[in-house]
Amino acid sequence: MQLHISPSLRHITVLPAKGFREFFKVKIGSRRLSYRMVFYSLLFLTFLLRFVFVLTAVDAIDGETKCSSIGCLGKRLGPRILGRRFEANVPEVIYQVLEEAADPNEIQSEPQTPQTLEDFVAEMKNERPDAKTFAIKLKSMVTFLEERTRTAKIQEYLYRHVASSSIPKQLHCLTLRLANEHSTNANARLQLPSAELVPALVDNSFYHFVLASDNVLAASVVATSLVQNSLHPEKVVLHVITDRKTYAPMQAWFSLHPLTSAIIEVKALHQFDWFAKGKVPVLEAMEKDQKVRAQFRGGSSAIVANNTEKPKVIAAKLQALSPKYNSLMNHLRINLPELFPSLNKVVFLDDDIVVQTDLSPLWDINMNGKVNGAVETCRGEDKYVMSKRFKSYLNFSHPLIAKTFDPNECAWAYGMNVFDLEAWRKTNISQTYHYWIEENLKSDLSLWQLGTLPPGLIAFRGHVHAINPFWHMLGLGYQDNTTITDAETAGVVHFNGRAKPWLDIAFPELRPLWTKYLDFSDRFIKSCHIRAS
Repeated sequence: MQLHISPSLRHITVLPAKGFREFFKVKIGSRRLSYRMVFYSLLFLTFLLRFVFVLTAVDAIDGETKCSSIGCLGKRLGPRILGRRFEANVPEVIYQVLEEAADPNEIQSEPQTPQTLEDFVAEMKNERPDAKTFAIKLKSMVTFLEERTRTAKIQEYLYRHVASSSIPKQLHCLTLRLANEHSTNANARLQLPSAELVPALVDNSFYHFVLASDNVLAASVVATSLVQNSLHPEKVVLHVITDRKTYAPMQAWFSLHPLTSAIIEVKALHQFDWFAKGKVPVLEAMEKDQKVRAQFRGGSSAIVANNTEKPKVIAAKLQALSPKYNSLMNHLRINLPELFPSLNKVVFLDDDIVVQTDLSPLWDINMNGKVNGAVETCRGEDKYVMSKRFKSYLNFSHPLIAKTFDPNECAWAYGMNVFDLEAWRKTNISQTYHYWIEENLKSDLSLWQLGTLPPGLIAFRGHVHAINPFWHMLGLGYQDNTTITDAETAGVVHFNGRAKPWLDIAFPELRPLWTKYLDFSDRFIKSCHIRAS
């Protein structure tokens, strides 16, 4: 049979397959039924028949229950028309196998567990297993690879802990050479500052900066970057505080490498009158802290051997073992009012920062009676770094913490802080700090596990004035998401984290921000093989 449509689309002629020309005409009323509707209806019916045929064929291939073409069509289209989703085609047995608790011993002892996706796919193609066997094999492979990944991560954290906690031989060499120079060269034992500049140490018309460090090379970078970027270096006074063992090398370095115009004071803790009088709370807390950590932690080997904790928890515990978290230099900032009784305002700098701009405008900031001018770390474009709140540092599963503090309270950063010492002396900030240190020791370090920032967050609550994030860019020591272009726009960059710029594990693309302030032609640096990369 043939179908003929007239050019005007108003007549349809049907010709039988036989040789005679019997035909019939269908005339379509222009008003009651549009000829276009007939034409499109024929096209739709043609498509629908093909669609039904394809759905029926697919059902037959999938092995579903036999059904008529119209029945299969209804089964396919019904849920969509009624607004319901398709039922999953994944067999229930697969979910049952995947939800069962895995036995690590069985998985590790199974020699046939595929170790790559390629091996798994090849094995499934060859064996054509049923759904349950497929699920068992898949679960074995995923669990096996998860365990290998966990082990690799823990090993990485352990190696980073060892690398960040050890003193590089180049730095050790520099300290020894400077100590020797101090004992043999009178020019390395100069009084810092000279006698005529001593009055400036208590003159509040100068810009006073405090740096506490036992790392000579790091201290030199902070001092050099501070003075070189200052618009008024003759008004800069840098108070370098160190411990007894590092005092001679530190004095030798700054005696032999004077910073033009700026005033540098190098002083050891034992030379402070306040430190030599009676009991020092921070020292007592440190001694107790060392004992508790030794009993509570069991050392890095015990931490790594724990098979039940997640790698991030293990990383946090390893970080808590870092010597810097129990360093007197790290706790020292809480006693600034006692260390500098004549000063009204100071800027405290950590030794892992680099100054990239003039910092004198910090003295023009109106603190509104607050004590601590700091950059808040709960808001900012970099969500990885600037998303820290109290819950990031304190253990809110402990009832004492939970009932006392708000977990969503905004945190702030140490590293570059403006301290109004005059306002500080009117508060009980230092006492609050030592009280919570004691509470944490009594609770076996269950209130927080590492650092001086958690007790600092508590002690300075209500006494923090937020300053512009331009003054302090964080995170350069534990993530490389920050580009060097972005970092160069900040007033101060902070290499907080394990990847310190003087270590081999530093991020190579960010390290030039720090090395640009080192003179690699210096005889001490050359003799200790300290290089830019």
